[in-house]
Amino acid sequence: MTDKSLNQKINDIVNFISNKLTEKPQIGMILGSGLGNIVDSIKDKIILPYSDIPHLPQINAPGHAGNLILGQISKKPFIIMQGRFHLYEGHSPQAATLLVRAMKKLGVDKLIITCAAGGMNIRFQAGEIMVITDHINFTGTNPLIGLNLDEFGPRFPNMFDIYTKKLQKIVQKVAVDHQIRLCKGVYAGYLGPTYSTRAELAFYLGSKCDAVGMSVVQEAIVAAHCNMQILGLAAITDIALPNVIKHATEAEVIATGKKTAATFKKLIKEIAKQL
Repeated sequence: MTDKSLNQKINDIVNFISNKLTEKPQIGMILGSGLGNIVDSIKDKIILPYSDIPHLPQINAPGHAGNLILGQISKKPFIIMQGRFHLYEGHSPQAATLLVRAMKKLGVDKLIITCAAGGMNIRFQAGEIMVITDHINFTGTNPLIGLNLDEFGPRFPNMFDIYTKKLQKIVQKVAVDHQIRLCKGVYAGYLGPTYSTRAELAFYLGSKCDAVGMSVVQEAIVAAHCNMQILGLAAITDIALPNVIKHATEAEVIATGKKTAATFKKLIKEIAKQL
């Protein structure tokens, strides 16, 4: 995409969503595999299928509904991606992050990015939630490649501490108050769609990664470029270590994500009260 065409697509998306809004959204959220039913508790929700929104690519990832949800959580106006666009589906990084930029133009300054991930820290257990403190981009690409969109951010944005420490403290306090077990660590994002080999998992371990998955990093880079505050939360759906007997299946990953969704729902509801 050229600078002009990308900007035009973002503006078309913003105009379409603006006509559906009843109030200006404050908080954005991206829901990962198996976590889509969090939207069941949203009040006054408006559902916009991705297929109705101009310029959005087709979504075909398992466990992703493909809707944009407008509504309230704990009396705070949210705009929520019920499903994301992955690079392994054939989407460009720029296309996969169109809605993040649109959220920024609609007034969103805080973005909650969720995902399903394989746990690599030996202290983690499947079903836990990890607060993402940092990431390593192993995808081999970047959504900021090409002409810079100056209205969003600088040509060479700083990537230090893009996961907002203030938001991490809020979620940790909420977890303590409501007896929700949290872990924290570094997320390794890779391209997919294949799961990692044993040698690759050993490499991620050697790189001090605590969880691994096929999303998050592109969206986080764009959100950081837009100067958004970012909270990253990963549902640890399986333990992905090089010495395990077998890797979890796609169905097992989604099933564990769904079991974790109830905890996620409670966590998000209480976090929203503090934002």
